[in-house]
This record gives sequence, structure tokens and C-alpha cells, in this order.
Amino acid sequence: MRAWIGLGGNREDSRELLGEALRTLAAAPRVELRRRSRWYQARPWGGVEQPEFVNAVAELETGLDPLPLLRLLLDVETRLGRERAGTRWGPRCVDLDLLTYGELILQSEELVLPHPQMHRRAFVLLPLLELEPGFEIPGLGRAADCLQDIEPTETAGVSPLSPRREE
Repeated sequence: MRAWIGLGGNREDSRELLGEALRTLAAAPRVELRRRSRWYQARPWGGVEQPEFVNAVAELETGLDPLPLLRLLLDVETRLGRERAGTRWGPRCVDLDLLTYGELILQSEELVLPHPQMHRRAFVLLPLLELEPGFEIPGLGRAADCLQDIEPTETAGVSPLSPRREE
């Protein structure tokens, strides 16, 4: 099954930690990392004063069902130092979100698919459209149309980071 994940963090070492998260996911049984967008820099979302974020999206091919995939993402976050205590939308070293899982639309206590905020976040839509210009968000429509509905000031706060030699 094709799944898309969002990656983010806003600590000084977040870019390295997110790279480690991708390597860990790629090594997991029944998970293949297909591709990753460029890294993007984004203003914090949610109104909490904090440093800017590094964000990207990645496409996975997986034989895992959605809940085991979500649990894998949460486990990788924990192994890389993520602590869930604290302010919602506050600073974090690594954040892995399951954005979509095929065409599945799901609403449960543990998981909502597609991710309930992805269509409102330029830091998700821009890297997603970089990789998949015609991407359709299940139940919501074209990602490009969702991006058009976002305030220009929000979109202006997201820009590609220049590549580093090791990438």
C-alpha cells in the first residue's frame, strides 16, 4: 500500500534526526522508502513562540496496516528522543505524521485518515506537490486546490532549504 508521511522538527539537530527516522523506516520490515521531498523551512504553526521547522514529506510502500504503521512512526519518534508531554504544537525534535494510506478514509480514536489538518498546512502541501503534482487527498480533492485556499502569508512562510553536500 502506498502511504505518505509528513516529517518535521525544530531543534538544531532535527534535520539529522529526520534523516535517521527515514533510514530507520526504510530498514523496517514491510516498509520501503520510495522517495522524499526536499527539506523545507516553515514558520511554526499553532501560535506557540518557537524556532522555525524543517519539514518534508516521504512516500512509503508498505505491507503494514494503518495502525501498525502509525505505531511504527510513534516508536521511531520515541527512539529519537520525542517526548509527548508539553504544549500542543510546541517545539519538538522529530514529528512523523501519517498523512494518507492509499485512498483510505478512517476516523477512529487512534487514527484519522487523511490527516485532519494536512489540507490546511502549506508545509505539507508544498513538498507533497513537489513529488506528486496531481496528488488527490482522499475525500477532499486535489492538493493543489487546497493549497490555493491557504492564506498567502501562510504559504509565504514555507520555502525549500538549500541542499547540503551529504544529501
